[in-house]
Amino acid sequence: MPGSNDHPASAPVAHDFAASGQRVFEIECQGLAAVAARIDGDFSRACALLLACGGRVVCTGMGKSGHVARKIAATLASTGTPAFYVHPGEAGHGDLGMVTDADVVLALSYSGESDEVLQLLPVLKRQGNALVSMTGRPGSTLARAAAVHLDVSVPAEACPLHLAPTASTTASLAMGDALAVALLEARGFTADDFARSHPAGALGRRLLLHIADVMHTGDAVPRVPASATVSEALAEISRKMLGMTAVVDDDGRLLGLYTDGDLRRSLDAGIDVRTAPIADVMTRSPRTIGADALAVEAAQLMEAHKIGGLVVVDDGGRVVGALNIHDLLRARVV
Repeated sequence: MPGSNDHPASAPVAHDFAASGQRVFEIECQGLAAVAARIDGDFSRACALLLACGGRVVCTGMGKSGHVARKIAATLASTGTPAFYVHPGEAGHGDLGMVTDADVVLALSYSGESDEVLQLLPVLKRQGNALVSMTGRPGSTLARAAAVHLDVSVPAEACPLHLAPTASTTASLAMGDALAVALLEARGFTADDFARSHPAGALGRRLLLHIADVMHTGDAVPRVPASATVSEALAEISRKMLGMTAVVDDDGRLLGLYTDGDLRRSLDAGIDVRTAPIADVMTRSPRTIGADALAVEAAQLMEAHKIGGLVVVDDGGRVVGALNIHDLLRARVV
């Protein structure tokens, strides 16, 4: 018998979910097109004001506009424009002290009448902060108080009740992205600059980590003289555990390389590895890399030539380090 807590299965909902989703995209695309058509002199003036800011861009907004403002602040900060978010409610209770007279304030409110944002205006005006507003009502209090107003009004919200901010928040977010990218381009911001603000990310590792940061150096570098036998080279490979050894002259210049793969080829050729000179079986003119190169370049070189390790040499051809694919994996370059 079914237990007293058992419930009958719910009847399937007769609704076209895909049609609802497609309608949302259509409405939001229309909203974005409407806002894109208003990228004009006001947008350029806002960019010029933010670019000339001697302090930081302080982004603020309440509710959904606050969430968008927080994201805009993060995007600006990561693309070369110092910025942070301040909650307007908390700003009215002390956090406004974080805003200096050198800062520019970017305030978001679709209605342009958010009480928490408006209450900050007298203080910001007395302090001399330039104000850029982003609203859906050019005649609103916030819009009229701003030095520059960005109109992000949309024809309709995607919400069928016309209550939940949907198309309007998408438009505000896109306007924030437009500001960030325009400023990025004006500053000449590069991928290296981006990496410096993202050192923990994959891009940061790819653009900031150099061979010198991951290579083995000193006694950890496998190397043998040209007079060594294959047996002695194998002992060095085993000690240093990089799957290879450099063969060097008396001045430490690279003459060749012997790897685990070379050993297999030597055995296939019937060479007596106990007595054969390493100079007879080593790979001459092997692939090398410099210590100043990016670690990702080593990964690309290994992939292109199907090799598992590289010797690092200086401008004079002297061996200064070595690394293999496992070093790059540990550094999360690949």
